[in-house]
Amino acid sequence: MMPLTASDTVSCTVVLADEQATEALGSAIAGQVRASGEGLTVFLEGNLGMGKTTLSRGLLRGLGHNGSVKSPTYTLVEPYEHLTPAAYHFDLYRLGDPEELEYMGIRDYFLGHDVCLIEWAERGQGVLPEPDLIVRLEPHGRGRVAHLNGGSPRGRGVVQAIGAGHVV
Repeated sequence: MMPLTASDTVSCTVVLADEQATEALGSAIAGQVRASGEGLTVFLEGNLGMGKTTLSRGLLRGLGHNGSVKSPTYTLVEPYEHLTPAAYHFDLYRLGDPEELEYMGIRDYFLGHDVCLIEWAERGQGVLPEPDLIVRLEPHGRGRVAHLNGGSPRGRGVVQAIGAGHVV
């Protein structure tokens, strides 16, 4: 796949005052997924403790999940197949080699119909597909800032809707 260039992407930045705002951003992304009826591959970037799992929780709850959401650090993937569309939350922090993803059938998760949330995606480089959306979380005062970058038509649509302020 060809790398994305700046002209292929759409970006916006959202200031997140607290955990509730981070969950609300995840829920807003879920709203866009529900509206489109299509899946979405999201790479979640940021250091430990930046809110990647919190954002995932908001997105999964926005898709209708009512239970707890934990980071699948040891299992690599937590399925949420009861949702529409089905969602899969990956945490590749403990991945030793990207080739390990091939053994778990990683490509089957990215058929375009499901939502795939991937923490520490850089550890799967060379095996993972290009993301529709990248969300990079960084500290900002007492809260966080989320930089959203949409590289596919679906990802660009999400970023445009959130950047226009219609969904957060």
